[in-house]
Amino acid sequence: MKQLFGKLHLWLGLASGLVVLIVAGTGILLVFEDELDEWANHDFYFVTVPQNAQRLPMDSLVHAAAAFNPALKLTRIYAETQAPDHSVVIMAKKGKMQTWNIAVDPYTGKVIKARNQSKTFFGFVLDLHRRLCMNEVGKAITGASCLIFVLMIITGLVLWWPKRWQVLKQRTRIAWSSNWKRLNWDLHAVGGFYVHLVLLAISLTGLTWAYPWFNNAIYLMADGKPMKKNEAPVNKISQPVEAGFYESLYQQTNNKLPYKGRVTMLFPEKENQSVTVNKMNREASVNNVVDALYFEKGTGRLLKENLFKNYSTGNKIRRMIYPIHTGRLYGWPTQILALIAAIVAFSLPITGLNIYLMGRKKRKARAAKAPEKVVAMQEESAAV
Repeated sequence: MKQLFGKLHLWLGLASGLVVLIVAGTGILLVFEDELDEWANHDFYFVTVPQNAQRLPMDSLVHAAAAFNPALKLTRIYAETQAPDHSVVIMAKKGKMQTWNIAVDPYTGKVIKARNQSKTFFGFVLDLHRRLCMNEVGKAITGASCLIFVLMIITGLVLWWPKRWQVLKQRTRIAWSSNWKRLNWDLHAVGGFYVHLVLLAISLTGLTWAYPWFNNAIYLMADGKPMKKNEAPVNKISQPVEAGFYESLYQQTNNKLPYKGRVTMLFPEKENQSVTVNKMNREASVNNVVDALYFEKGTGRLLKENLFKNYSTGNKIRRMIYPIHTGRLYGWPTQILALIAAIVAFSLPITGLNIYLMGRKKRKARAAKAPEKVVAMQEESAAV
C-alpha cells in the first residue's frame, strides 16, 4: 500500500509541482496583502485629519468619484467607521474586465488617486495566484492542482506514518546538523507533517472557488439543501435619488449596527432593485462576520435585514471560508500560521524534486552495477 501511495505521491507531485510553487509563492505575499498594501500605498488609504473638520456627506464623495472619470461605472463604496484617518474608497468598473478603485478624501471631497486594480502589484499577484494570468484556462489548471495537492497531503501523511512507534522521534525532528540528503528529506517529510492540517484547510477552502459542486456540497451537508442566492428585494416605490440619500443610508446603518466596522454600499445593478448595505463587524471574535441591510432606492426606507446571527449553518460556514483560506480567521496569530504553512508549501516541490532526482541517480547506479555482477558470477561459474 505504501509503495502504491509512494508512486501516486511522486507522479502527482511531478505533474503539479510548478503550479504549486507559483500558487504557494504568491500565497506567501497574499497572507499580509492588506497590511503590505496599506504600508506601500499609505497616501491612498490614509488622509490627514484637519483640526475640527467635519466629514463631508457620502453623496459629495460619490459625486467626486463619478466626476473623476465619466467612463467608469461606480459599483460600491467602502468606508471604515470609527477610523477618521481613512480615505473612502469607491469601486468602479470599465467594461467587463477592468476594476478601478478611487480613493476620496472625506474632508476635502477631492480624489486622492484612482488605480486600475489589475495593474497594481497585488492585483497581478492575485491574478497569478488564482488564474496564472491565463483567465479561465489558468483557473482550471490551479483548480486541478489544488485538488491534486489535497491528495498529495493525504498520501504524504501515509508515507510519513512510521511503521514502528520507536522511530516516531526521528519522524518528528529535523536533523539540522545531518548531511544534505537527510536534511532535504526531513524538510520535506517532517516540515510537511507539522503544517499538513493547515495546508489541508487552505487547500480544501480553495476548492470552493475552483468547483461549484464543492461549494454546493457545503450547503448540502450543513443545511440539507443547495445554496440559495440572496438577492436584494425589489423597490416598492419608484422614486429618484435625491441629495443626502447615501449619507442617510450610512447613518441608518451605523445606528442600526453600532459596532466598529467597514460599511460597504452596493449600487444596484437593476433600476428596480434596492440598495444593499453590508457592514463587517471588526469587533467580532472571528473575521468576515457581516450583517446586511436593504434600503429602498430613493426613499431610503429599510426593506429587509439579513443579520449574521440569523444565517443558516451553511451560510455561516461559507462566510468563514475566506478567512480560513487567507489565515485571517483570528487575525495575526492565524496569519502567521498561514504564512509558515505557505513557506513550507513553497519548499515542498523543491525538496520533493531533489528526493526524486537523488533516488533516480541511485537507481541508475544500481542498474549499472547489476550487469557487471552478473558477468562476474557467470565467469566464476564457468571456472568452477
